Amino acid sequence: MHTPRRKSPLGPPPESSVTVAKLAASYVRKGGNLPIFVVVVTISVFALVMYSEDIKAIAGYSLSRYKTQDDAPDAFSGVNLRHQTQHGSSNRSTPGQQPQTKNEKPGKGPGPPAGAEMAAVSVPDTCDLSRGEWVFDDVNYPLYREDQCQFLSEQMSCLRNGRREVMYQKWRWQPKGCSLPKFDPRLLLERLRGKRMMFVGDSMNRNQWESLVCLLQTVTPPEKRSRRVDGSRSIFTVEDYDASIEFYWAPFLVESNSDDPNIHTIDVRIIKAESIEKHAVQWKGADVLVFNTYIWWMNTRKIKVLRPGAKNWTHTDDVERWDAYETVLRTLSKWLDRNMDPNRSSVFFMSMSPLHIKSSDWGNPNGIKCAKETLPIKNMTGVSVGTDMNLFALAKKVTGSTARVPVTFIDITAMSEYRKDAHTSVYTVRQGALLTPEQQAKPAEFADCIHWCLPGLPDTWNQVLFTRLLSARPRH
Repeated sequence: MHTPRRKSPLGPPPESSVTVAKLAASYVRKGGNLPIFVVVVTISVFALVMYSEDIKAIAGYSLSRYKTQDDAPDAFSGVNLRHQTQHGSSNRSTPGQQPQTKNEKPGKGPGPPAGAEMAAVSVPDTCDLSRGEWVFDDVNYPLYREDQCQFLSEQMSCLRNGRREVMYQKWRWQPKGCSLPKFDPRLLLERLRGKRMMFVGDSMNRNQWESLVCLLQTVTPPEKRSRRVDGSRSIFTVEDYDASIEFYWAPFLVESNSDDPNIHTIDVRIIKAESIEKHAVQWKGADVLVFNTYIWWMNTRKIKVLRPGAKNWTHTDDVERWDAYETVLRTLSKWLDRNMDPNRSSVFFMSMSPLHIKSSDWGNPNGIKCAKETLPIKNMTGVSVGTDMNLFALAKKVTGSTARVPVTFIDITAMSEYRKDAHTSVYTVRQGALLTPEQQAKPAEFADCIHWCLPGLPDTWNQVLFTRLLSARPRH
């Protein structure tokens, strides 16, 4: 929803040293024991930060040179805009760069030696990382810059494709009652030393895989990283750690008529609900598996399932998508129990990535899908963006019922439903070609409210995945 320009609710900034002096004197009268000079300087800095330009200036900020934006938008109900720096250095750094310690140069030299002790990453058992609020944070976010990510696809490169504002990159997820650990690329690479990590699923998982590749590139020099495509597999390797992070295209997880990684725009989608080995043979030996499947199930209420013993793709039955979805997940669970070593491998299942197709869902009847949205939804109370929670419940139930190999279900749905602002919209590609200016001017027809800009929301998904992976018992 368009937010009109408004004055700061806190009024105009102090205009003279008299105001600062009064504040300092008040502090001293109340028993403050810091030196008066420190108090004056502190309050002066606070005033400069609190009363700077409003949301309109930030939203319209030119990104062509990626300058740091020092001014936070006005606070509004339901979304916390406070600057909070407990997840990173309070020192200012160029967007996308991690704060440097003395003698440390990002992206240079090998990682820690093999076998080096890894720092603990954990959250309290009572902490639900899926529930919380989005906090505006232009100090620590984005975690990398779009133009620094060597292998970022054109589909996700929103700034390069013409998006003018950058606020969607600068939101930090703050769980209720706890904190989401800061993403540490070196620590993750050490965890993956000599191992294979593979994302398996549809373009949402590819979206998340690209995000992780961008995050890991921040500490890997160009000559020590590479990417190649091998059929349905895209493989990113980091030489110093002998690690590979891969994506495997399988939108239904099981075999389907949509399995071609390049040509899969098919009007009538058909699956073999109990046939998984054709894909799964590529997953064997992976040390970390991250699955997802959702978007491709949402076209119709029923899905065509190939009959047992069918010789071609024409002998099908129409099955309720919930029944077919459960059958597919049970096929996956059985395969995991038969083929994966629970002492060696970690398995995760990412929950549903929501769509934002109808702007009326969040109280903007005059909007056009997710186009021109620049802020998260303020308050999700009473708001539904159409996520199929029946599929969500099935995924959580079935993945939690494996007999031998535990599967960690990661809920990214609730946090993602707020983010109507973070989609690629018209700043993307369609059928492999960048949208033309004429197409961009027709968001009702061309806006993509499924995929996500990078840097952006999928980086947070990877923060949660990082936390769950690093807090799990190490496997060898």
